[in-house]
Amino acid sequence: MKRVNPFITKGYVSAELFCDRENELKILRNNIKNGVNTTLISIRRMGKTGLIYRFFDEINTGNDDFITVYIDIFSARSLDDFVKLFAEAILKFYPEKTSLGRRFLKIVKGFRPLISYNSITGEPQIQITYQTPYEKEITLRNLFEFLENQGKKVILVIDEFQQITEFPEKNIEALLRTYIQPLDNISFIFCGSKKTMMLDIFSNAKRPFFGMTQYLHLGEIDKEKYSEFITKLFSVNNKNIGTEEVEFILEWTNRHTYYTQALCNAIYSFSNKNIDIEDVKEACSYILQHDEPVYLQYRQLLTPAQWNFLIAVAKEEKVTQITSQDFVSKYGIGAPANAKRICKALIDKDLLFANADFNEITYQVYDVFLMRWLQSKFF
Repeated sequence: MKRVNPFITKGYVSAELFCDRENELKILRNNIKNGVNTTLISIRRMGKTGLIYRFFDEINTGNDDFITVYIDIFSARSLDDFVKLFAEAILKFYPEKTSLGRRFLKIVKGFRPLISYNSITGEPQIQITYQTPYEKEITLRNLFEFLENQGKKVILVIDEFQQITEFPEKNIEALLRTYIQPLDNISFIFCGSKKTMMLDIFSNAKRPFFGMTQYLHLGEIDKEKYSEFITKLFSVNNKNIGTEEVEFILEWTNRHTYYTQALCNAIYSFSNKNIDIEDVKEACSYILQHDEPVYLQYRQLLTPAQWNFLIAVAKEEKVTQITSQDFVSKYGIGAPANAKRICKALIDKDLLFANADFNEITYQVYDVFLMRWLQSKFF
């Protein structure tokens, strides 16, 4: 392993730098093998994209029987955007120099596209002009059919799939189901970070995608496995870290994948060979100071009541009864109805999230580092 920072905070590098998720990988393998589509749900920064690329890496290692395509539609605001991102994703994974890329370009020419490449990333950018809205639908159908007819099994991942509910076009779910339903050669993985919206899309009997997938929830990585992973990565790079320090890292980041990786990345960058608890806390302080301008900006964007409510949830870390008399009285929130209204507004802004299990709903600050910053400033 090269002497570079092994704690990855974006993208995917290799299996050696990827922690666990063996059960999730097994489920994805079984679903693909048995022709079952998957709905993968988790809050953002829990590692969905890394899991998908780890799965692609595994399934493509020494095996050319699969075509794998990943589309992130978080930025999509219309069917036009969806088609554009779909076409760009195919070219990104299979550039024009590859045989599949060349075949795709022949098909794309019929769409009258303007193809360019980002001067910084080198990734393809496609602009398609449509004469009528119907042409968008035909183009979308042609993209699906192109992948369907490649003679290989296709794994198509659509990330942030809940965005389709915000498209201005009517009946977009019905349109997509019409094109997806007859496809035999494509297995779909629909990813989403808004649990309520994703469950409504796939669980509501009145909606087109009802019953089309098996659910897979991505939660925190097992504490023991994450601890072993962190200790090992420091060790193989000639750095020593103790059990106390690793436990502090996992507790401080709540084992949310991005935040755990980011803190370990900072510790690795700043520490010498032997890492003690003060090194860990120094890295924590650095992260909070670095992000402070962003957190102060949040204050400008929220009402005083919303800001105070956010502080209250941060100080509690987890709140199960947001309308309880104890909670609203302790933090001067006012009437229970006011707490419910503010909480919904903060969830809509992705500053809070609700995590439901069989027994209760737990509310937490979405950004773990923001939560720690609020705790440090408003103790």
